[in-house]
Parts: sequence; C-alpha cells; structure tokens
Amino acid sequence: MSGSRAHAPRTFRSQFLLPGGLLLIAVLGALALIFPGATAQASTTAKTSHISASVKSCGSVNLKGVSTVHNTGNPFASTKLVCFDGVIIRYGDSAITYTNPPTSYASAGKLLFDQTCSSCHGTAANGVSPGGGATIGPNLQGVGAATVDFWITTGRMPATDVAAIEAERKPPRLDDKQALEVAAYINSLDPSAPGVPTPNLKGADLADGASLFSLNCAACHTITGAGDALAFGTNAPSLQNRQVTAQQVAEAMRIGPANMPRFSGNLSDVQVRDVVAYVTQKIQHPDNPGGAGLGGVGPVAEGFVALLLGVGGLALICFWIGERS
Repeated sequence: MSGSRAHAPRTFRSQFLLPGGLLLIAVLGALALIFPGATAQASTTAKTSHISASVKSCGSVNLKGVSTVHNTGNPFASTKLVCFDGVIIRYGDSAITYTNPPTSYASAGKLLFDQTCSSCHGTAANGVSPGGGATIGPNLQGVGAATVDFWITTGRMPATDVAAIEAERKPPRLDDKQALEVAAYINSLDPSAPGVPTPNLKGADLADGASLFSLNCAACHTITGAGDALAFGTNAPSLQNRQVTAQQVAEAMRIGPANMPRFSGNLSDVQVRDVVAYVTQKIQHPDNPGGAGLGGVGPVAEGFVALLLGVGGLALICFWIGERS
C-alpha cells in the first residue's frame, strides 16, 4: 500500500506537472516571439504621454526634423523649459538657450512679411499663391524661428535674384529686431522648433570644437574655414568672415540651410557650443604662431614665398658676388 502511495505522486508529477510546466514555458516563449515589444511598448507609451502633457501645457508645437535626444534643440528634451500662457518662451541648457520671439512682435512681423516676403512665399507663408498654385519660395510654416532669423540676418532673404542657384550672404535689408518680428509672425502660424539659439561660450572646449569641426565641417568649409565650391554652382561659405556671428553658426548647425546637413540629434548643445567657440575664436581670429598666415591655403602659398624669397635671394647674392669678382 505504501509503495502504491509513493508511486502515485511520481506518476502525477510525470504525467501532469512536468508536461504542464513545459507547455506553459512554450506558450510564454511563443508570446515573447509574437509580441517582443510588449514591455518596451508599455514604457514608450508612458514616456509619450509625459511628452504630450508637456506639449499641452506649452501649446501645440511642431517638432518636425527635431531630434528627441536630450539637449539637442528639442524643447521637451531639454534641461530647462519655460512656458507662459500656452507658449514656449525659452528652453535649453547651460550651453545654449533657445528663445522664441515675443508673440507681441507678430503683428509688426506680418506687415514686414507682406511687404518683403509674401510675393515669393504666399500671403499665408505656406508656399501657395492666391490663385492656388505653388509659389517660387517654399512653405515657411513649421520651420521654426531660428530658420527665419538665420536667412534674414545673413542677408540671404529677402532674395535679390529669385532665379539664382544659391542665395549668397549680403548685407541684410532688415535689422535684427525686424528679423525677429518676421520670425514671430511665421512661428505664430505653426509654432515650431528650434527657437533662436544663444550660445554661452564661457567655458567652451576649443580643443573639442576643433576636433568636431575637422570631423563634421572641414570637408565643405575646409580645415581653415575659408569655404569652398560644391556641386552644381553652389558653395560652402567662408567662416573666416567676422560678420558671421556665434548665433548664426549655431542656427546653421541646428537648421541645416541649403546644402548644409542638419546637425540635430548627432551633436549635443555642448558640442555645438564648442564648435561655435572654435569658429568665432580660432578661425575668425587665428593665432598663426609660425608667422604670416598667407591666407591659410597651405603649402602652395608657403612654397611660393620660399621660392621667391629663398631662391630669388640666393640668385641675387650669387649675381652680386659674380659682379664683384
């Protein structure tokens, strides 16, 4: 009898518990294969709802083209964010502060836009003419205040030649405040990021800026920042021009104007600040410890000077010795 009772639990375990456990493991494994992101999806949903709440508290914001990486120009992924009355005022971190123009500028900005921009971009800045066709200029809604400010303060817009392949830098027709007014109006149509950046260059790492510049910028702007020709009649402008401000360099890196790539999620605000500091301090004010910079074009100019002065000087000395003898 005792042997029968001992045999019964073993039979129950072998016939029911072990197969049931194996079946449960197989089912769980199948569910994991079919729904591999169930846990991750729950985490993502929680994160998304948090971002949506932030967007709601600061108003509706178009984040097209802006990375979600922390401190790379996204207001809802920045260390600091200040909103008032459903509008983003400023955001960023210790390296860069992004600011949206005051909404009170929008009315003056609309007048300026109607006078200087609407003929190419449409009366609603949407790239649509009154007749319903496409305008010469692109849709400006959703580009962010930094984009508008960059194109106007660098003099590239309003354009003087709408048929030109590339808008060249020239003295701006509108002053800095007027640029912000136009930016405020366009941003009021579709509030967007990035805002106008103000880099804090204090404490910037110039060595890191030089390394990042050589890796990301020198291929087009050259290692000395002199600029160079690109394809199809376009060019990378010179950064040695001291009229290129720190704000404009930061704007260009965040918005990617014309052929320039947009450095959004791949460079942090600290790294952008370091590049801006290197451009405005070392490229625009080179040290030239070896003497005259000779345009910074490298061994061609240096070799020419060496041949002209060195070989030419030796020839004159030999000629003088020959004359005396």
